[in-house]
Amino acid sequence: MAYRNKTYVAFDGDVDIAWYWLLKAWAANGGFDFYDAHDVNNARDTSSEESIKRQLLKRFDNSKMFILLLGEHTAALRKFLPWEIKQALARKLPIIVVNLNGKRAMDPNRCPKILRESLAIHIPYKKALLKYAMDNWPDSDKEYRRRGKSGPFCYRSSVYSDLGID
Repeated sequence: MAYRNKTYVAFDGDVDIAWYWLLKAWAANGGFDFYDAHDVNNARDTSSEESIKRQLLKRFDNSKMFILLLGEHTAALRKFLPWEIKQALARKLPIIVVNLNGKRAMDPNRCPKILRESLAIHIPYKKALLKYAMDNWPDSDKEYRRRGKSGPFCYRSSVYSDLGID
């Protein structure tokens, strides 16, 4: 069994890749600890769907958390993203949904239907908040699961104030 210390990041690779690169830059510059599941292997778009999914499963085998970068077109994606979300849910990975539009709660217009009622924290794309969620949501997720809770969660305004976020 693989050592699960990675974070699996899913996003619309055609449109939202810059947000992913910024996340990686924040981590590289000491913003937070981030061991990217994408570093496990290289799943190329030119490979067959079956081959890509095999590579993605290896990434999931090494992952302890799932982050979804939620952009304008994410909910409309039909190929790999819904499958990735299903994998995260089946593996009971803590899920952090990062709203690229800055919304502080679940965005029903952008969030894929499968995640609208699933246990996940929904946050805006802010470095301090992302670090906070990565540090704290896994324990909250575990406690909510223990108590049989589900659904979309968001942080109280006091968390934003404590982090210096307007």
